[in-house]
Amino acid sequence: MRWGALTAALLLAATSVMPLTPLHAAAPVAAAKPAPTKQEKVALLKADQVEYNTNTGVTVATGHVEIDYNQQILLADRVIYDSNADKVTAVGHVILMQPDGTVGFSDRAVLTDQMKDGVLDGFSALIGKTGRLAGTYATRKGGVRTVATRAVYTNCKVCNQPGKRTPLWQVEASRVIYDEPDHRIFYNDAVIDAFGIPVFYTPLFSNSDPTVRRASGILLPELADSSTLGWYTRIPIYISLNDSQDFTIAPMITSKQGDVLETEYRQRWNNGGFWLQPSVAYNPRGGDFDNLPQTYSSFFGAGQLQMDDTWKAAFDAQVTSNETWLELYKISQAQRLQNDIYVEGVSGRSRFEITGYFFQGLLAADDNQEFPVVLPLVDYTYIPEGDLFGGNFRFEFNTASIARQVGEESQRGTAEVTWELPLVTSNGQLLTLVADTRGDIYHIDNPQLGAVPTDSHYISRGLPYAAIDWRWPFISSSPSGNLSYVFEPIAQFIGAPYGGNPVGIPNEDSTDFQFDETDIFSFNRSPGYDLVETGPRMNTGFRTQMIYPSGSVQLLVGQEFRLKPDPIFAADSGFSGTSSDLVGRLTVNFLPHFDFTERVDVNEGSGTLERNEVYVDAYYGRSTLEISYLKVPEEEVTLGLPTREEVNAQALVNVWEDWMVYAAGQRDLQTSTMIADELGFGYDDECIGISISYRRTYTTDRNVPPSTDVLVRFNLKTSDQPETPDHNLLFPTHLYSHIAL
Repeated sequence: MRWGALTAALLLAATSVMPLTPLHAAAPVAAAKPAPTKQEKVALLKADQVEYNTNTGVTVATGHVEIDYNQQILLADRVIYDSNADKVTAVGHVILMQPDGTVGFSDRAVLTDQMKDGVLDGFSALIGKTGRLAGTYATRKGGVRTVATRAVYTNCKVCNQPGKRTPLWQVEASRVIYDEPDHRIFYNDAVIDAFGIPVFYTPLFSNSDPTVRRASGILLPELADSSTLGWYTRIPIYISLNDSQDFTIAPMITSKQGDVLETEYRQRWNNGGFWLQPSVAYNPRGGDFDNLPQTYSSFFGAGQLQMDDTWKAAFDAQVTSNETWLELYKISQAQRLQNDIYVEGVSGRSRFEITGYFFQGLLAADDNQEFPVVLPLVDYTYIPEGDLFGGNFRFEFNTASIARQVGEESQRGTAEVTWELPLVTSNGQLLTLVADTRGDIYHIDNPQLGAVPTDSHYISRGLPYAAIDWRWPFISSSPSGNLSYVFEPIAQFIGAPYGGNPVGIPNEDSTDFQFDETDIFSFNRSPGYDLVETGPRMNTGFRTQMIYPSGSVQLLVGQEFRLKPDPIFAADSGFSGTSSDLVGRLTVNFLPHFDFTERVDVNEGSGTLERNEVYVDAYYGRSTLEISYLKVPEEEVTLGLPTREEVNAQALVNVWEDWMVYAAGQRDLQTSTMIADELGFGYDDECIGISISYRRTYTTDRNVPPSTDVLVRFNLKTSDQPETPDHNLLFPTHLYSHIAL
C-alpha cells in the first residue's frame, strides 16, 4: 500500500524488537491497536513518502526520513525496514544521534537488533563538543561500542577551506574502538601526527573522549637538557581512581644526576580532604667529589577534616632529607620548611585552636638544632554575641611552649581583655574608644651547651593602654556621576605606660617586625606577643581615593609620633627617634587590564627611600606583563636572610594568532648580577600546546652550581572540559617550576 506526501508524524507502537507496525487504510484497525505497555517502546517516523508491503513486511520511507526510537534518532534520505529480519537499511546522508550526544555520519548504514548493531560505510562521528572520528567503515555493537577501520581521530577543529583541512594533531590507526560507557578511545597500530608530520608510533594507545574531565593518562611531559642534570625527561602519569581520589606519579630520568620519582595522592570528602607528595631520588654521583651514591627524599602534604559544625583538624607537612636536592632537581626553591598540625573549634564569634609547629632550614647558615619546636600553641578568643556596656568586648588567651635542641627554651601565657565603643557624630565623624589590658608570664630556661639548664626563672609584665581612633570621611562626585572622590583624615591617640619590654624576655614571635602602611594605624605593631610598643604615641595620616567607572586610584599615607624614643626600635629601623619615617601605598587599579601598587618608606630626616616595593600587572587578551621591584632594608629581613634589592619581570606576549613568546628575568641590584632569566616561545590553542624555553640560573648553593636548561613541553589536549591549571602549563608561572607548598 502506498502513502504519498506524508508530512505529519506517525506514532507507531513497537514491541521490544521494534517492528514498525503496518499502517492500514482502515482507521478502525489502527484504533483497535492497544496503547503501548511499559514493556513496549514507541518509535516516531517522519518522512516525505512511506510505502508498506503487507506481503513481505518491508516498509520503505523516502525523503527527509527521521526515526526517533529509544532515545536514538536516525536521519537519512531513504530508509528500508524489514520487520521480519529486524533490519534497518539507511542510505544517503545518514545521521545517527545517540543519547549521550555522540553523532555518527555515514553514506550507508545497515542496523539490526533495535538499531544497536550495524555496519556503516564512509563513517565519521562527532564525539562531545570537539572530538572527531572518521574511518573507511565502522561496525556498531550493542549500541555502546563503535569499531572503525582505517580510522583517524582528533580533538582539533577541522577547517573547511581547501588546503587547511589537516588538523593540528591527529591519531591515525588501522583500528579504532570507541567505548561509550567508559568514555574511552582505543587504537591499534597508531601513528600520532602533529602539524601533518608523523611524530610517534605505538602499537597500542588510548585516550579519554572529550566529555571526560578527569581520566587516567600521561600529562604534560617535559624534555630538557641541563648543564647540571644533563639530558632529562619528566613524564607525569595521572591515575583517576574515582571522582574524589586521584594519584600522580612523575618519574624523572637524568643523564648526570640519577633518577627522581615524584608522587602525589589526593582525596576529597564531603567534610575535608588531603594531598600527599612523597618524592625520592637516587644519585650515583653524589657527595662533595661526585663519587658517592646518595639517596634523597622529601615529603610534602596538607589535609583538613571538618569533624562537625564546630570542630576541624588540619595539618601541613614539609620535610626533606637533604637541604639542596629539591633545588638541584628543580623541584622547589624554598628556603624554609614549616610543619604544623592543629585542631580548631569555632562557636558563634568565639574560637579555640591548639597547634604544634616544627621548622626546617635549608640555607647553608641554618642550624636546625637552634630552630624552635612550638608545642603546644594554644589560642582562645571569646567574643559575646551581644554588647557589653554598649561596646564590643573581646577576651583572648594565648600560651606557647618553645623547645630547642640547642639554645633558650621558654613557656609563655598571655591573657588580654579589649573593649571598643564605636561612635558616629552628627556631622559624620567616626570615633572609636578602646580600652585594653594584658598580662604575660614567662618561664625561661637558658641551658649551657651540652649541659642541663643552669638558669631557670620567671618574668611577668602588665600592659594596659587606652586609645581613641578618629576618622572623618568626605565624599564628593562629579556632576556627570562618572567620578567619585573620597578623602579621609585619620588620627589615633594611644596612652600607655613605658617599660613594657623587661630585660630577659625572649623575642620568639616578633622578629618579623615591619613598619609600613599595613600597620601604621595599629595600636600595637608587633606581629607577635613577645615584643610590644609602649609609651604614649600618636598615629596620623590620611586615605584618599578616586573611583572611576572602570577602576580606582587610592593613596594611603601615615606617620607615627612619640613623646620619647622607644628602645625596641633600632637606629636604622625608621623609628629610632620621636617621629617615624613616612610610609604609604599608592594603588592604581583598572582591571582587567592594569594593576599598579607601590609601597614606600621615606626617611623622615633625609627624604630618601628606605624601602620601596613596586608591583605592575598588565593584561591584554592572552598577553600578560608582571614587573616587581623590591628594596628591603636589613632590619626588615628576618630569620637571618640578607638585605635585598632586586627586580623581577615576566612577560607573555601573544605575537600572532596562537603563537606566544615568553621572557623573564630576576636581577640582584645590590651586586649588579643576574639571579635567573628565561626565554621561550610556543604555540597553544584548543587542542595542542608546545613550547621551547631557555632557562639560566646564576646562583651557587653548596653542591648546586649555576645551571643552563633547555626545556621542551608538549601537550595533546583531549578534553573539551576545563583542565587543571597545574597540568596544562605552556610556560611556568614563575622562573622556577615547583611543587605547591
